[in-house]
Amino acid sequence: QLRLVESGGGLVQPGEFLNLSCVVSGSIPSVNVMGWYRQVQGDEREMIAWIHSAGATWYEDSVKGRFTISRDNAKNTVNLQMNGLKPEDTAVYYCNRFPYIADAWGQGTRVTVSA
Repeated sequence: QLRLVESGGGLVQPGEFLNLSCVVSGSIPSVNVMGWYRQVQGDEREMIAWIHSAGATWYEDSVKGRFTISRDNAKNTVNLQMNGLKPEDTAVYYCNRFPYIADAWGQGTRVTVSA
């Protein structure tokens, strides 16, 4: 069973940065895609970035150029470096496989961007 633990969120001002981390444990194929998702209160969870085990990446337009997803396959971690944060980035951030595994969602990590 896949277990995901996110960390690194916090309260920052616009323009600042955060680095989110996700520790992945449990059964996962050696070839896989891991993603970061976020959910604004009252909205559906949306995918914002993914990374293939071979290194290919994809970003949603609103974060392209500001966020960078990376992974360490040896340490089973997936990271999201978020630069130039904006108030509209305020959300709870989750990691999961892509496509996601419904019963693997973790608690997420809250990011609040406010002056």
